[in-house]
Amino acid sequence: MHKSGFVNIIGNPNVGKSTLMNALVGEKLSIVTAKAQTTRHRIMGIVNGDNWQIVYSDTPGILKPHYKLQESMMEFVDVAIGDADIILYVTDVVEKKDKNVAYIEKLNRLECPVIVVLNKIDLSTQEKVMEIMAQWRELLPNAEIIPVSATEKFNLEKLFDSILSHLPVSPPWYDKETFTDKSMRFFASEIIREKILLNYSQEIPYCTEVVIEEFKEGKERYDISAVINVMRNSQKGIIIGNKGAALKKTGTQARLDMEDFFQKKVFLQLFVKVEPDWRENRRKLRDFGYIHD
Repeated sequence: MHKSGFVNIIGNPNVGKSTLMNALVGEKLSIVTAKAQTTRHRIMGIVNGDNWQIVYSDTPGILKPHYKLQESMMEFVDVAIGDADIILYVTDVVEKKDKNVAYIEKLNRLECPVIVVLNKIDLSTQEKVMEIMAQWRELLPNAEIIPVSATEKFNLEKLFDSILSHLPVSPPWYDKETFTDKSMRFFASEIIREKILLNYSQEIPYCTEVVIEEFKEGKERYDISAVINVMRNSQKGIIIGNKGAALKKTGTQARLDMEDFFQKKVFLQLFVKVEPDWRENRRKLRDFGYIHD
């Protein structure tokens, strides 16, 4: 008997969804920073056993959209809720339980199993964790509540066992050698975007989109050329920095991470281009992979 299913991870920004996904998959597929809106796409990570396959999905943090890009991000979340065999609703020990009540109501109406993953318990006390778990039992009486620390990889075995018990009987959805639905180009762009999130402050990371223009695999190395799209000339200047120092630093960090991820040498070129108001431009959002008509 073979079990297989889609285990979709949803929750508010900054609760540790991407960290949890990476810990469960054993690969760094989702970028992780302390900033909100780090994850923009739905990213799948596939884990296989002899008689099971789990297709995890990391999704953008739930928010009230203020522009078309964020509307597309929330569509990824809604689709993930709709096609899930199991939902992991990630919360943590500090977020208010009444945040995004509409999604809690959605979860209560679902027929598929819901597991509330109470993350970051290493930052709290046992007494407080028990109190928060009791609150979630009231909010989602049909859900299982499992406390974990994704960063410390604490109690993930219990979470995995629960997922496996709820997994439907099914043949594998993907070839057993597959570990993600995303391309190498996608991960190259995400690694660059992570470095932008880490190196620049205020609105800069939220106004950038990375596009891989060239991705060539040679015997010795990958040759990668990427364009960082920004919305204004002033942002272009900040990304490049004084005598190109900021861009060089970002490029060096991204290249080293890519070499670690791809297990091959990388030659990386970065360019910066002004693409005014791309976050509201439907055609651009389609080009960037946020809208699929």
